[in-house]
Formats: sequence, C-alpha cells, structure tokens
Amino acid sequence: MIEILDTTLRDGEQTAGVSFNPSEKLAIVQLLLEELKVDRVEVASARVSGGESESLSKVCDWARSKGLLNRVEVLGFIDGGKSVDWIASCGGKVVNLLAKGSLKHLETQLRKSPAQHAADIRAQVEYALSKGLEVNLYLEDWSRGIADAPEYVFGFLDALCDLPIRRYMLPDTLGVLNPWSCAKYCTQMRERFPALHFDFHAHNDYGLAVANTLAAVQAGVQGVHATVNGLGERSGNASVAAVAAALKDMAGAELALDESALTHVSRYVESISGIRIPDNEPVVGENVFTQTSGVHADGDRKGGLYENRLMPSRFGRERQYALGKMSGKANVIKNLDKLGISLTPEQVKLVTERVVELGDKKEMLTAEDLPFIVADVLKSGQGSDNIHIVNYSLQITKDMKPAAMLKVSIDGQEYETSSNGDGQYHAFMRALWKIYDRLGKKHPVLADYQVSIPPGGKTDALVATTIVWDMDGHSFKTRGIDSDQAAAAIKATVKMLNIIENLDISTLK
Repeated sequence: MIEILDTTLRDGEQTAGVSFNPSEKLAIVQLLLEELKVDRVEVASARVSGGESESLSKVCDWARSKGLLNRVEVLGFIDGGKSVDWIASCGGKVVNLLAKGSLKHLETQLRKSPAQHAADIRAQVEYALSKGLEVNLYLEDWSRGIADAPEYVFGFLDALCDLPIRRYMLPDTLGVLNPWSCAKYCTQMRERFPALHFDFHAHNDYGLAVANTLAAVQAGVQGVHATVNGLGERSGNASVAAVAAALKDMAGAELALDESALTHVSRYVESISGIRIPDNEPVVGENVFTQTSGVHADGDRKGGLYENRLMPSRFGRERQYALGKMSGKANVIKNLDKLGISLTPEQVKLVTERVVELGDKKEMLTAEDLPFIVADVLKSGQGSDNIHIVNYSLQITKDMKPAAMLKVSIDGQEYETSSNGDGQYHAFMRALWKIYDRLGKKHPVLADYQVSIPPGGKTDALVATTIVWDMDGHSFKTRGIDSDQAAAAIKATVKMLNIIENLDISTLK
C-alpha cells in the first residue's frame, strides 16, 4: 500500500495568488480525507500568520471529532521548539520538521556544521515527542544534496536514524530530477537504510513530477506527496489525479484513494483557488475524455479501438466526441445517438458536411448545437428557435445599480420587463427570469461562466463567453461570441433557452 500525502493546503498554497481562508481549508480537508480518502494531509506551515493558526485549530477540532487527527500534518521548523509549541497550541499531533537535505543549503543558509545541525534536530525531535507529537522529517533540497554530496546525506541520517522519526521525506525541491536519477537516488536511500520509511515529494519544473513520483515508488519509497490540480510554487507539484492514475495503472500500486472523487475535488479546488484546470490536464481536464478525430470515433464505435485504461467512468466522467472540422460520420453518429436522434445514412452525410464546414470557419460547436444543425440542413423544423430576444437595453451609471430592459419573444408571444442587478448581465438575467417565473416555466441555474479573449489587448476583439448551466442535476454548455462581453453572454443564454425548449435535458451531460 502506497501512502498519499496531499499538500494542497501547505505547499499548494504557495502558488502565486492563492490563499485559502479557514473555512475553505476545513472544507478542502473534509473532501480530501472523507471523500477522496487520501492517507494524510499537510495543512499549514507553523507560525506564518494568525489566519493559519485559526485554520489549523478549525481543522484539528474537526479531525479530532472524526478520529482523523493523526492524519493531519503541519510543517515545522528547527527553531528551538517554537513551531512545536505553535502546532500543539492549535491541537495538532504531527509535525513535519524541515531540515537541510543538502550540504550547500546547510553551509550557505544556516552556516552550521552537519554535527551542529544534527544536534539541533535531535533536540527538536525530542521536544516534539515530549509534547505528544509524532515527527516526520523533510530533507530540504535532498535531490541536489544526494547528487552533489551523498556522504553528507548518508552521514546525516546515520546521526538521526536511532530517533523515533516516523517518516523521512525526500523532496526534489527545485524539480531537477528525471526518472532515471530519481530511481537511482531513491534506490540508494532504500538500500542504505532499509528499515526507514521514505516519502518522495516532487516538483514539476521540467514537467517530470508525475514521472519522478512513479520512479520513486518503483525504487521502493512507501509514500508520495501531491496536490490537487498540481498547485504549488513555480510550475507546481505532482498532480494527485495523475499520480493516483499512474500508480494504479503503471506500477500496480495499491491505494486507499477513491479515484471516483477526483473530478469533484479538483473542480471544487479550482473554484475557490481561482486557478483554472487546463482543458488538457490529465484525468480531470475538460478535454481528457474527448475524441476529436473522426478515425478515432469510428474505431471506438466499432470496438473501443482508441480507449485505454483511463476509462472516464472511473473518474465520474463520460466519453465525448467533439464536433468540428476533424469530425467524421462516427463523431456525428455518436452525438446523435446520445441525443436520441435517428437519421438515414444520407442525412448523416449532409449533417457531417455542415459540421466540417462550420468547424473550418472556427465555429465552436458542442453536442447541444447538433439538433439545430440537423434542423437547418434537413429543413425539418426540429429544434427551431422558438425563443429570441426582440430587443434589450443595458444601462450602467456611476453609484447606481446596473439596469436592464428586455423584450423577448416566446412561441410568437412577446413579453417585456426590466430589472436591476449587480452587473449588466446579472440585471439581464433577473429580468429574463421574471418573465419565466410569470409563465411558470422552469429554467436552469448558471454553474460556471468563462470569458476568453485573444491576446494583444485590442478593444474591438471578439469575446467568447462560455456558460455552464445546470438543470435538474444535468449540466450542459453554451457559447456566445461578440465584441461585447455582455452581448456574448446574452447570445450564449439565448442558445440555452432554445435548448431547454426543444431538447430532452436528460440527454445533456
């Protein structure tokens, strides 16, 4: 069994611009331990702020009530016992002491001899034990230390290995290892100290954090560190989603982690960190289980030829087939089947040609667009636009709430109203839902709102607004494009209105 320590709330919080308040930290810890079921969480650095003290106290109170306190860890420093006292005062029971794992760091930063540093650590460990804390030990800059002066690293552990230190943690602090060197150095540590428990802590400066973590496990380390969405200083840490999938599928590792919760946890952390998950992020990215090529879709349709062990159902996801200029008939058929639309082979051919034509013009297409394309190509009237905006006016005035006046046509009948809101689009939506409420019509709620603009800073550039809607537990996405952000959002909204008017929502995922 390989232990996974999640350090999103300690090392991950070192991401530029990311800071979690006490309530957010508690919510993330609850998700990590109870839903994702990681083995351990590192939740704070000792003595950095008053807010950190409040966060740790909240987390420890909750963890104690759930019998999970021994799985909550805090980074501490060799500071004469101050970190230990701080952690103990907040209710913590595990300290991860930060020591120098390289001779260069020791001599340059601390200006001490190895013997002096070992004596300081010994005193700190004994003090922590006297306070009832369990101790793990980080060897900061270990990756360069073992490469440049292995005799220092080995001598350092020789001087400490008689202490009841639970885990020795081996960080690649600057992300300089590759899988071959990582395996080599971890093997040396395991062979020299077979009785010790080692963790490996990767950084992603060369994009090798997950590969190095896999190499460390194959070399015999018993624990690995990761963060949700790879959050961390500089280019971040190893992503817990990619680490878990790689360890299970490529190393045959046994994990306590529940991979079906990865998507939910990743998207929750995305929402409160403000750091978006790249669409191509392994396991949890928007496009990871989306096939674009028509050849790939055809192979899947005929026998799952382009599937691998990363099946989307493992992670609470579904396979998607993109629509665009690379689409073939198989892409279109896959999406039509999902929507419950049956066409003849000749009709499929015509629809496919239109999809490719629109994709070649850089139109952004989703599965929800397909019924309207079908209706346009076949002139069947299916999926016609029963709802359109007759006109609207958006007003913004200094020191006054934005306002919207709206006239909308629904099934040929026009309705008019106005409202204010916290922004122009918010005012527009409040006016729109007034009409829907008046008519007793159900409507979705906005789940996510993303704006994309091209680089270059041109004020007349087109804006693409992508909105995710949730209706009765089903999510779907619409996009609008305009030179004005509010207008783009309104276009996306009108598409949504016609989708819920014409489609079976249960087919939209």
